[in-house]
Amino acid sequence: MVDLVVRESDCASALKLSDDPRDNFPTVFATTRMIALMELAGARILHPLLQSGEMSVGAHVDVSHTAATPIGAKVTARATYRGRDGKLFVFDVIAHDPAGEIGRGTHKRAIVSRARLIAGAAKRR
Repeated sequence: MVDLVVRESDCASALKLSDDPRDNFPTVFATTRMIALMELAGARILHPLLQSGEMSVGAHVDVSHTAATPIGAKVTARATYRGRDGKLFVFDVIAHDPAGEIGRGTHKRAIVSRARLIAGAAKRR
């Protein structure tokens, strides 16, 4: 379980993905931040399994964001280990604020070599 108090920088309006004025996003908790919090909840469950030089990475997310959360509200994300899908660890994830559930879904993570991941990313330049 992980908690976050929503700041302006956590809002969809802070993403600034476009200069087009029609692409204005609301000042509410961003879906991307909710997913990141859900991923962190899953990652923390895997901490005891990590060997030296390893880390867990997100491999799949299937999430619905169902309610808006304002600045100043506390969001809590929980991950529950569901099992394995090959090499992937599968989690049910849910997030809520003081008013109730704001999102839920499934998240999958893999345990990888940190050095191998960074080297593989560098080859993609």
